[in-house]
Amino acid sequence: MEIALVLGLLLLAIILFATEVVSVDVVTIFLLISLALLGILTPEEAYEGFSSDFIIILASIFVMVGALKKTGVIDTFISRVINVKKQSPTVLTVIIMLFASLTSAFMNNTTITALMLNPTIGLSKLSGLAPSKVLMPLAFASILGGTCTLIGTSTNVAVSGYIAKQGLERIGMFDIAPIGFILLGVGIIFMLTIGKKMLPVNSKEDLEEDYAVRKYLSEAVILEKSPMVGQKMVESEIAKMGFSIISIIRDKTKFIPNRYTRLSLGDTLIIKGDIDELLKIKDIPGVEIKADLLDFNTKDDELHLAELMVLGRSDVIRNTVEKLNFRQRYGISILAIFRKGKTISDKIGKLRLQIGDLILVQGNKESIDLIRTEIDDFIILEDYKPNLNLRKKGILTLSFFLVAIILGTTGIMPLSIAFLFGAFLTVAFRCINANEIYEDIDWRLLVLIGGMSAFGIAMTKTGADKFVADFIIQIFEPLGSYGILGGFILLTVLLTQPLSNAAAALVVLPIGLQTAAQLQLNPITFAIGIMMAASVSLLTPFEPSCILVYGPGKYKFFDFVKIGGLLTLILMVILLITIPIFFPF
Repeated sequence: MEIALVLGLLLLAIILFATEVVSVDVVTIFLLISLALLGILTPEEAYEGFSSDFIIILASIFVMVGALKKTGVIDTFISRVINVKKQSPTVLTVIIMLFASLTSAFMNNTTITALMLNPTIGLSKLSGLAPSKVLMPLAFASILGGTCTLIGTSTNVAVSGYIAKQGLERIGMFDIAPIGFILLGVGIIFMLTIGKKMLPVNSKEDLEEDYAVRKYLSEAVILEKSPMVGQKMVESEIAKMGFSIISIIRDKTKFIPNRYTRLSLGDTLIIKGDIDELLKIKDIPGVEIKADLLDFNTKDDELHLAELMVLGRSDVIRNTVEKLNFRQRYGISILAIFRKGKTISDKIGKLRLQIGDLILVQGNKESIDLIRTEIDDFIILEDYKPNLNLRKKGILTLSFFLVAIILGTTGIMPLSIAFLFGAFLTVAFRCINANEIYEDIDWRLLVLIGGMSAFGIAMTKTGADKFVADFIIQIFEPLGSYGILGGFILLTVLLTQPLSNAAAALVVLPIGLQTAAQLQLNPITFAIGIMMAASVSLLTPFEPSCILVYGPGKYKFFDFVKIGGLLTLILMVILLITIPIFFPF
């Protein structure tokens, strides 16, 4: 009965993770509460994952990487290594992939991809290359770079911590480096040959045409007998007709209204809409069109178009555009949103923002510059302007990071203490504000990993891992040890589609270890196979790094299925060959 309950909860979790109806951390907490209330886990067992040292390692890395971002040291190194000048397509692709992979071996791959987006787009334009030819290689390289070290991905850290709790030997910092470098080398060669021919050429320069948006501005004056006098903007006839009121001029003062601003006699409303719809305003009683219709993106020097991208841990994710109130909060207006190959320009207000969304906005230069310099929720996609100001605190943070790696790798300090020490020095030397560290830590990921580790305990405790292991052995045993390992690699790759990489690995890991025990094979072989398989799944653009390049590259979903799917298949074969060599059965 308990086995059925655990597997039933796992199936429910997979569905919830896949549909994204509820945040992953909320789903994880629900799982823990359910397991505790059903008596499957004790409270101590439910919380055990959160007290693991790998949580400390991940949190410490988040703090140091956050400081590196804020001090500008990563941006400086990117600009100096990549060197903003015209390059041949092959050389440009190699440089981008090598730099992305080597940095993501020690830092979060999503962070590296986000930081390299603008330089990569700028370089591609200088070289006369469509961004779509280099952005997918950038994402793939940042993901594969994480397979080269223990701290390259949160999945690696979580798997190492889990197997240590099972009494097995921890994975060392560079134990997986030989396999990782082989995977990376194959990935680079693939993208320079087969992948290069398969990559689409998507190059659209004009933002207005790119989003298929053609909006106009008009000025409408509220007259004396208008029924809208005294009405809230959200209740006005103009709002009900679906127009956006960009700003209001009242007593020679121009301001940006919110939805509850009351309209007054003599107000001049700056309204945005399609030309056919704007002409209908003339039929509203008590409203007069004051000026001719103006092309939205032409002659008014105060108006600028910009393309924003929603970042991975942005506070705006899952909030509706209407709730965020962009005009009041940022001083800009949204024209359209580009998501997964489709442009959305109607009923934008009810849309919930997601990671990787591209937002076409209009605003004055000051508002757009404010987002560029002070708002961390977005990046502005534009020609790259490198910041060459390498700050002293950035060098200090980088030094602390390297010291932590050396201390942890050499065994002078336990890995968790070494990275905690590095994070402590980063804060103590004020390389990052003490309040900012809580913003830089990805709490949802820590909850997910801690909770799914406890779920692994539930599978082992109830025998669910043995039940599934028996089923897998029955299917793959005729194929021998290689066939069984291949089955786990395939299962992990498939599960990374509805689940995050870390969650998929932690779900499959207890089953893999149990299978190894029953067949008297090396459990580390299966642990490494499952861990590495979670990082080579490039089948779809659901990986955060791929989501970030999806919009700017103007890719289609099938582009990832076609190119990423073939590369994933090749990498799975490489894993099946190389893992038993370095970690024998």
